Amino acid sequence: MESSLVEERRQNLLVRATEPEGMSALTLSASVPSFQPPQCVGSICPQPTLSQYLLYFVGLYMIALGAGGIKPCVSSFGADQFDDTDPVEKAKKGAFFNWFYFCINIGSLISGTVLIWVQENCGYSIGFGIPTFFIALAIGSFFIGSDIYRFQIPGGSPLTRACQVVVAATHKRKTDLPVDSSLLYELDGKTSAIEGSRKLEHSSEFSFLDKAAVILWNECDGPRNSWRLCTVTQVEELKILLRMFPIWATGIVFFTVCAQNSSMFIEQGMTLDNQIGPFKIPAATLSSLDVISVVVWVPIYERLVVPIARRFSGKERGFSELQRMGIGLFVSTVAVAVAALVEINRLQVAVAEDLVHQKVPVPMSILWQAPQYLLVGVGEVFTSIGQAEFFYNQSPDAMRSLCSAFALVTVSLGSYLSSFILSLVSYFTTRNGQLGWIPDNLNEGHLDRFFWLIAGLSSLNFLVFIYYAQQYKCKIASVA
Repeated sequence: MESSLVEERRQNLLVRATEPEGMSALTLSASVPSFQPPQCVGSICPQPTLSQYLLYFVGLYMIALGAGGIKPCVSSFGADQFDDTDPVEKAKKGAFFNWFYFCINIGSLISGTVLIWVQENCGYSIGFGIPTFFIALAIGSFFIGSDIYRFQIPGGSPLTRACQVVVAATHKRKTDLPVDSSLLYELDGKTSAIEGSRKLEHSSEFSFLDKAAVILWNECDGPRNSWRLCTVTQVEELKILLRMFPIWATGIVFFTVCAQNSSMFIEQGMTLDNQIGPFKIPAATLSSLDVISVVVWVPIYERLVVPIARRFSGKERGFSELQRMGIGLFVSTVAVAVAALVEINRLQVAVAEDLVHQKVPVPMSILWQAPQYLLVGVGEVFTSIGQAEFFYNQSPDAMRSLCSAFALVTVSLGSYLSSFILSLVSYFTTRNGQLGWIPDNLNEGHLDRFFWLIAGLSSLNFLVFIYYAQQYKCKIASVA
């Protein structure tokens, strides 16, 4: 056990160390003259050297590698510090996910405002140097507490265990299941065959997989072949993943809505009047309202919404994870519908001001976009945090980091789906020489129809979520 913990710490150190090294590479590329690309002369910019390219891109990819290792693990590791058998600590674990997401968005807000100002006014070397220093400081503080952390014992590869169940069930596909599920293979006592994981009780769903735990006459004696005979707990791990899959899939459409913050919402904002008093507000800057909304709503949710909901539901956290996710899906649908209504109003102003055939902003304040950004932030507080809590609580003990990683995959898939839908819309609406919904001059287009399309897809996704959320059966684990 001790060697496993040491190995886990080494792996965590290796992954976390790539981020400061990546940031250090970017800092060097921006501060050391020999690593900086040549200065542009007018409109002519000389090509950087191979070493300058390598340093820059190696830094970027090391940051990506480090982020990919930290993001799915840090929330699970933080939640592991709370004891589920202690009611007080269990309640605090629910609050942990809220404040964890709060801290992430505080960091996003600072990087999107303060650091950008530093980079523009003090230079990129200082702008990259500041986060490099704080990442190194974060790693140091992380390892200072190594002796007091609670560690989840590594249980081996969860994907290997899932494959073993499929192979064993397929091998025994002609075998009849016993009427009594207690005859299926499982270790005696409370200890699971998977190190560091509690036993899972048998469920009746996906009964074909139960054949992996059927004991044949030639398997009664001798060492167990894991590719031919699996425990009930191992089978239930795969069943849990299958049950969670539809819930996971609905998160893709949610993040498709969120992806509009950095794409079509900005395009819409560029066609609005960005003069606010004496200031000109760039359209991309307004997306900070999403982060501000999250930062404001997390404390409101924790201090106000949860106590009120607790009185009506009787649940310690006010809402279940699935209820919380459903509320967020609904709010995100409303957000994109609001964007469509704003676009309809903008097009009416363009017609009234005879600006349809002119590629210029219409005399309509960019602040009309504020509600849609704020509503997306509210949706994130409910769905994104609820999703993180759901995948942690419902995943098998030895699969928590894996399930957290799967949850994060929905963010990237949502962006890809948004791009795919945009490509389809552009293709089908520009046939036969038509301008399409989203031409270069949005005053001649129908961006509102694109938003209604996303709203309709999000509404359908919400209904699918409700169906599968009602069908979902929570896991039942033995007491550790």
